[in-house]
Amino acid sequence: MVCIRPATIDDLHGMQACNLCCLPENYHMKYYFYHILSWPQLPHVAVDHNNKIVGYVLAKMEEETDSPHGHITSLAVLRTHRKLGIASKLMRASMAVMEETFDAEYVSLHVRYTNRAAFTLYSQTLGFEINDIEKGYYADKEDAYDMRKMFKKGLEKQAAEKEKKQGKVVKPAGAPASKEEKKEEATEEKDDKEKEEDGEKDGDKEDEKDGDGEAKKNKNKKKKGKK
Repeated sequence: MVCIRPATIDDLHGMQACNLCCLPENYHMKYYFYHILSWPQLPHVAVDHNNKIVGYVLAKMEEETDSPHGHITSLAVLRTHRKLGIASKLMRASMAVMEETFDAEYVSLHVRYTNRAAFTLYSQTLGFEINDIEKGYYADKEDAYDMRKMFKKGLEKQAAEKEKKQGKVVKPAGAPASKEEKKEEATEEKDDKEKEEDGEKDGDKEDEKDGDGEAKKNKNKKKKGKK
């Protein structure tokens, strides 16, 4: 049985060993320390019944941007434990922390252009979409898919921006009206009132015309009777 849990500093050597067995992209130990000391909630490991690390996810936050988001630095599972859903469980555990703890708008990652198994995992199982293709991203000059998965906050932000471009202002339910909105409402009410008054005046004029017409008809009848 495999257990998914948050990583600790004691797990770093096991994570590095797993990385060296699985991936061509390898990191110095200080890079693992940097991640776990900066964002201790994000890295997760998969351990077997002997407490051996058989998979891990290394992740971080990009917070100094207009759109705070998480980034998956590295994901690996030993060949002996693949096709058991471990990779997707590791990803979901880290992504949940990004959204709930760090209020991320989305999560991003890079995957090799030729890594079809990983691409299928990200796109079909986890719902990532291609954002861009980065030419020569890897050390061996292979291209990478820049992929993203939007979280609730990011989707709401996109919807608000879309509405804004269409000329509609989206604001949270129950939010007080701004001075500009109050001014617009007052102007609209004034215009509606003026229209109503104009309509009433027009109605009075029509009544006067009808009355004048009837009076003329009666006058003409009287003239004919005298003749």
